[in-house]
Amino acid sequence: MFRSAPHQFSVYISDGLAQLNPMKRAAGFFTGLVGFAMLTSVDFHSIASEKPSGFRRLPVAEYRDKMKAGWIGQMAGVAWGGPTEFKWKDAIIPADKVPAWKPAMINEAFPQDDLYVEMTFLRTLEQYGLDVSIRQAGIDFANSGYPLWCANNAGRINLRKGIAPPDSSHPQFNKCPNDIDYQIEADFSGLIAPGLPQFAIECGEKFGRLMNYGDGVYAGQFIGAMYAAAFFESDPVKIAETALAAIPSESQYAEMVRDLIAWYRAEPNDWEATWRLCQRKYRENPDYQKASNGGIDCKINGAYVLLGLLYGQGDPDRTIIISMRGGQDSDCNPSSSAGVLFTTMGASRLPAKFTSELSEKEIFSHTAYDFPTLIAVCEKLARQIVKRAGGKVVTEGGEEVFLIPTRAPRPSKLELSWAPGPIANSRFTPAEMARITAVNLPPKVREALEKFAPGWEIANCGMDMDPGWRDEYAGRKNVLLTHPLDANTGCVLSRKVNLPAKQRTVLRIVVARDTRGDFDLIVRADDRELLRKPVTTVTTTNDPWLVQEVDLSSFAGRKAVKLEVINQPSGWSYEAAYWAEIGIVSQ
Repeated sequence: MFRSAPHQFSVYISDGLAQLNPMKRAAGFFTGLVGFAMLTSVDFHSIASEKPSGFRRLPVAEYRDKMKAGWIGQMAGVAWGGPTEFKWKDAIIPADKVPAWKPAMINEAFPQDDLYVEMTFLRTLEQYGLDVSIRQAGIDFANSGYPLWCANNAGRINLRKGIAPPDSSHPQFNKCPNDIDYQIEADFSGLIAPGLPQFAIECGEKFGRLMNYGDGVYAGQFIGAMYAAAFFESDPVKIAETALAAIPSESQYAEMVRDLIAWYRAEPNDWEATWRLCQRKYRENPDYQKASNGGIDCKINGAYVLLGLLYGQGDPDRTIIISMRGGQDSDCNPSSSAGVLFTTMGASRLPAKFTSELSEKEIFSHTAYDFPTLIAVCEKLARQIVKRAGGKVVTEGGEEVFLIPTRAPRPSKLELSWAPGPIANSRFTPAEMARITAVNLPPKVREALEKFAPGWEIANCGMDMDPGWRDEYAGRKNVLLTHPLDANTGCVLSRKVNLPAKQRTVLRIVVARDTRGDFDLIVRADDRELLRKPVTTVTTTNDPWLVQEVDLSSFAGRKAVKLEVINQPSGWSYEAAYWAEIGIVSQ
């Protein structure tokens, strides 16, 4: 899935709901940590020690076949829906606009973030074990090198700035907590935990909290729990009802799931009628748009996942196409519905058009996994998870069999993204920060800067508005576009210079704003602020380009003076800076 990050987010805070939360007024580090512990329910070991109501048998060969199919389903759904992604918003995709499937398309999934982001979490489990800490998970995610958007991007920015989880996803620091991100990255948590939805809950509390909060976390826990159920159940209604027990019943996401099941039962032959009901309630009713980032909200996209599963009647093509035609994130949604459906079927029963040209050698982007390696790692982890849950791997008639304990899941406690609980005051230590080596910088921007202003460095450049090189802007050629990292952190251009002792030296800047927004231009030398000037309709009335010279005479004769030119946000709406010139001039 490729997404363009919006420039503004709205979080609606309901004081009335906040007053219902007895922890709302809690403050301080200790209280924050206690509050976080109260809000979560992820003690897998204590649950494993409880007496199960029984055991279910799953031959390991069957597990492997179904798990493999789950990955193929994800790949098929995201590749098939890829050309339609976000091209239809709040509209059903016309049937004649659905791409035709070709077997070779399965390999178009290898570069998809719908797959490689969750493999980051899988790799963390593989390297550090099932009891890996949330802080280690955060460090691994912070060091990921791929581009991200929405909640993922906001969470990773926070992590790289030192805001450790769970605060990296808290609405105080992350303005898109209910985005779809963890929903599309949680498939792994059920594929490695057959019949064990509690592990999907645990993964939500460990990986989902890196970027999501409230419904954004529950969405991923629900998806993971559906996969866990799909190893033993093929009826999509029963799968959804089983997974529903893994999330807080009072959440809006759970309400959406109950609605979809009820609407399906009332009108089992008209998915478009149910789509319209989803639109009216989960897109047009403001009560269900709180803390929502529009069409990327997890509830409406989760509804389209269920739309395909419920109305797909067990048919792979129909399931994928219905989830795709729902619109919005129309590659990720069929990826999830196909993943769950294909898990119920097993790879050996899939139509050949989904498997005949699957590459066994291609590497998933930004990962260490080709397809066979991925399957092997998942089986290895599944064996560990079954045993940790109190199950066994036994041999019956020469065949390995999982004996999987049956226990009711314990959902996480209810959190509301529009009325959040207290922060945990979680920050990475200096030693942990030293392990975060990635920087908040789109790779292509560094190349553009080297072309535009050799010798200068850039930091804290955000992804919004596609920063980088522009051949022309507002009548000037060869322009660099930058954007602040977030609403509080400006993008910094810097370099160290030796200034002559007997010449007047100025820093010359030619810069423009986007016509829809503004920003503050800040210039500092050795941490001393020399200029702070709004770049607005007032300062650029007659000419879109502001020409600014900053006198550096007070630093004459000094060596290695650190100059910083900052594109500082002032309102968080189209805050881009367009640089036509930046350089040192001696007079």
